[in-house]
Amino acid sequence: MEFWTGDPTAGADAIQISVDDAADEIVPTSRQQRLAFPGDPKCVICGRYGEYICNQTDDDICSLECKQTLLDRIAKAQSSAAIKKVPGKDECFYVSDGRSQSMSLTADQTELLRKKLGIHVKGNSVPPPVLSFSCCNLHSKLLNNVEYAGFDLPTPVQMQAIPVALNGRSVLASADTGSGKTASFLIPVISRCAAFRLAQNDNNRTKRPLAIVLTPTRELCIQVEDQAKLLGKGLPFKTALVVGGDPMAGQIHRLHQGVELIVATPGRLIDLLAKHDMELDDVTMFVVDEVDCMLQRGFRDQVMQIFLSLAQPQVLMYSATISDSVEKLASSMAKDIVLISIGQPNKPSMAVKQVAIWVDTKQKKQKLFDILSSKQHFDPPAVVYVGSRIGADLLSNAISVSTGLKALSIHGEKSMKERREAMRQFLMGEAPVIVSTGVLGRGIDLLGVRQVIVFDMPNSIKEYVHMIGRASRMGVEGKAMAFINEESKALFPEFVEVLKSSGAAVPRELANSRYSSKSLPSSKSWKKRKLG
Repeated sequence: MEFWTGDPTAGADAIQISVDDAADEIVPTSRQQRLAFPGDPKCVICGRYGEYICNQTDDDICSLECKQTLLDRIAKAQSSAAIKKVPGKDECFYVSDGRSQSMSLTADQTELLRKKLGIHVKGNSVPPPVLSFSCCNLHSKLLNNVEYAGFDLPTPVQMQAIPVALNGRSVLASADTGSGKTASFLIPVISRCAAFRLAQNDNNRTKRPLAIVLTPTRELCIQVEDQAKLLGKGLPFKTALVVGGDPMAGQIHRLHQGVELIVATPGRLIDLLAKHDMELDDVTMFVVDEVDCMLQRGFRDQVMQIFLSLAQPQVLMYSATISDSVEKLASSMAKDIVLISIGQPNKPSMAVKQVAIWVDTKQKKQKLFDILSSKQHFDPPAVVYVGSRIGADLLSNAISVSTGLKALSIHGEKSMKERREAMRQFLMGEAPVIVSTGVLGRGIDLLGVRQVIVFDMPNSIKEYVHMIGRASRMGVEGKAMAFINEESKALFPEFVEVLKSSGAAVPRELANSRYSSKSLPSSKSWKKRKLG
């Protein structure tokens, strides 16, 4: 095997390294490679620094491990059988890899498939789910990128949301964290943007944005843009990242060069639109990710301000949980919207094993130290969630002092540089524990994390569902521990219900608490009885 190393634009000046002759010069695994900095080439497999170029494919690769993964995927795609099977209890659905074949399901087959996969839809004339990406009439390069990204078969949310979005319908979708929601909106966005550019005759015309994706946090924006670049590689599809913490001048320059997709936080995009002339007349797709978090953080007016500056785009809205306020926002932005939910709405993933621990507030730190010091109970890397920014800093320092483990903190008051460095050390395995506020509770794809500890219970069960969802991705099993006591008594009824629905044990103190009963009268009810 051979690599090219160095700047891929260096041409003849690049250095060719033989892996057989200098194996110790090549980074062996992706975890040993650093994260990519802005402007760096990125590994097509894991997204880390693409230090090498694979001779066989000309793709950016970070390590021997990722090169082998890439070559294995190519070999698998070339030698796979023409028929793939989606398992079911009594019925089997078969998927042809022939790209020209369109899979049409009967009404009964569609209903059966949705029932087996837990797909629930609401809307007029909703297209049936697709059983493979090759049935979506995607550009061949996009289809190859999807395969290289590791998506052999679509997940349930991708099966249903992609054909609806490709048909030009607006969507409000809900699915478990880590279920592939990001790809379910990026694939239609990239497909339609690339098709539009390829159909344009005037290549010299300034390219104006065709799609916008809004997310509530900078970290999630970075993650979405990285995946968009991976899926759009080799197509006429460029992206611009518009977030706070980075110089606006560089973001303006990128936009003036011409892009197809803007990935932004609402506040920074509005600042940019207010200070600089930028035409959004060509934007036909408007995506809002983590919609309920947007509303919770008070971004509703900003989202609507951006939406109203567009010319009636197709709207795609995604979240792990959906509330009445989210549905109301969606209906105000699009007519005839299709509602899609996967599994039980607002319920945690069944792939996450929940362990509730009743512990007094004064004993929480010692209980955490005991867990982190136990080989049986500690499964690094782990995320510890707390309720305040200062609490994150203090607890991370206490963990380091008391257990000897390197623990970092991350929250909204840290600079973008500090947050990126903390995430780099955590994801590279340099720090086995990261203490976070809710900034890592939404949408962020924490590869390798299989344990979450909720040190401070959040203010809502919906937020709890997001937090423990970090312990699982694409159905891989994970573990979540939650510290609970009477300080969170307002959550007791819903928390008990969540634990029971997942088959988790309910602590005796929680089960016996008078606050755990839904039928507990409110103070107003007592007053009415006295007056009566």
